[in-house]
This record gives sequence, structure tokens and C-alpha cells, in this order.
Amino acid sequence: MKAYFKELVVNTSERFQVVNITRMVEEVVRESGVRNGICLVFAPHATAAIIANEYEPRIVADYIELVKQVFKPDYPWRHNSIDNNAHAHLASAIIGASRVFPVKEGRLVRGTWQEILLVELDGPRSRHVIVEVMGE
Repeated sequence: MKAYFKELVVNTSERFQVVNITRMVEEVVRESGVRNGICLVFAPHATAAIIANEYEPRIVADYIELVKQVFKPDYPWRHNSIDNNAHAHLASAIIGASRVFPVKEGRLVRGTWQEILLVELDGPRSRHVIVEVMGE
């Protein structure tokens, strides 16, 4: 069994932002030499998330709008007394900081419109994304 690990850096420029990292992750899979296995994509941050979905400007705006409506940045969350980002912690906890994808014949398995997206919930920041590919 092979295991390959790489840390990517993604710089965000807005408080709420969706960044398409699919090509970066695909490059790590190629570098790994793994033919069949799995690929873990993990953001080690309490205020960011990873999703797999379509990357198109209108749906990207909808993702952000959904986060703002459900997790209400201006709501008087108790954690806001510390650093005014409770919405980001809550959204990250519910959305999730990682996704796992199959690797088949050296390529990520994903749907036609599925991209791998980093969701920035408390930017701008420099975010790290861990990609680990394991298999044969």
C-alpha cells in the first residue's frame, strides 16, 4: 500500500469565499502514483469547510447566501464576544472540514459537475489543505 501526503496553501481574499481546488487535488493524485485507493481532502481549520459540488458563479453565490442565512453572522452568538466569528465555527462544524474521494486508475472519481471546493467562512486568510492519497 502506498501513502502520499501533501499540504496545499490557498489564500483567500474575502470574508466568505468559495475556492475551486479541484485541479490542485488532481495534481496531488497524479504525483502520488496511486492507481486505486482513496483521496482524503482535509482543511485543518475551525472556520473553513470542504464541499464537493458544482462550481458555477450563481451556485457559488447561493452557497454563501445559504451560510449567511442559516448561520447568521450578525446574530448575537455567545462566541462572538471572543472574536466575532461564531457563524464560521458553526458552519464549519456542520458542513465539515473534509471529504474522501475514490481513486480509480490514477484519477479521482467524482460526478460530472462535482468539483472540490474550499469554503472560506472567516477570511481573508491563508488556508492549508491536507491531501492524502492511499492505495495501490
